[in-house]
Amino acid sequence: MKVWIKSTAIGALMTTVAAVPAFSQETIKAVVIDGYPAKALWVQELSNFFIPEVDARLAESGNYVIDWQESYGGSIVKPRGVLDGIKLGLGDIGVVTTIFHSSKIPSQAISAVTPFVAADARAVAKAVDEIAREFPTMQEEFAAQNQVYLATGVVLDTYQVFSAEPVSGVADLEGDKVAGAGLNLRYLEGIEGAAGVRGGLTDFYNMVQTGLADNAMIWPEAAITYKIGEVAPYMLEANFGSVNTKTVTVNADYWAGLPDEVKSVMQEVAVLYRDHVAGLAMDRAEASRAKFVEGGGTIVPVSDEDREAWANSMPNIAAEWAADLDANGKPGSEMLEAYLGKLQAAGYTGVRDWTE
Repeated sequence: MKVWIKSTAIGALMTTVAAVPAFSQETIKAVVIDGYPAKALWVQELSNFFIPEVDARLAESGNYVIDWQESYGGSIVKPRGVLDGIKLGLGDIGVVTTIFHSSKIPSQAISAVTPFVAADARAVAKAVDEIAREFPTMQEEFAAQNQVYLATGVVLDTYQVFSAEPVSGVADLEGDKVAGAGLNLRYLEGIEGAAGVRGGLTDFYNMVQTGLADNAMIWPEAAITYKIGEVAPYMLEANFGSVNTKTVTVNADYWAGLPDEVKSVMQEVAVLYRDHVAGLAMDRAEASRAKFVEGGGTIVPVSDEDREAWANSMPNIAAEWAADLDANGKPGSEMLEAYLGKLQAAGYTGVRDWTE
């Protein structure tokens, strides 16, 4: 009888143990937003690279799984609304188009105020991200917007000027209206009579088609994606250079509630995403130029002499940018010198020294 009771007790215990999971996996909800549509390169790669990579790394321990809820194309915020959307908690994670917010996050303009230096998305992304980690300014600006900075995004090889009418050189832009997204409109200040018209990627086609603008400042991959060649079939190859226009951020309140393991994985993957997107931007650049020509587009090169003359005709917007930051107690001049030093170490020297 005693043996039977002991066996039964052991069997019951084993049944109870088997019914208890080996571990308890926590599911975390994450709302990912961008105002741009899913076809935009950086949005595609949020879905195709960032999210799967985070999932794969978290699966190694099995402690956490994320319930991703993706919302793009204006269903929660418009392209200019991501910064405020993340700030207010309308989304937990997003890609801020920084070029729209020069007054709130001014240090993000570091590559936009230094044109004609490096047409290499990979080099610019790495340099800007290193500046963000070596100087507290960039991260403090996002913290003031209730956000945690994860990584810089560079999605373009170089801005070019796409024109509705034939162009043979820089002089043909005199008196024109040129669509641009923000600080890049200041590149026009050395061209007589040229006027910038502010807009975004989703606006440029209609702006040129309706005559609101004669030209659009955009990069080849985006020109193909948004069919700019249909209304602006002439590309003035100015090679302004790569610009960091995207930053992956997380709502600070949401971030504070995340487990350390999840935070670490997101930080690691954000850097991988930075390099992945920059690499894709460069890979697609040449193919986009070829596709533009195949579609009837014409590429008009700007000579080295004209590029240098164009750069020298501009006000020193980099020095102005640095001085404004310096005046507000931020190390603008130090950041500028460090950034250009990183690009020079990577093999890129501009046609103008923006520190002078």
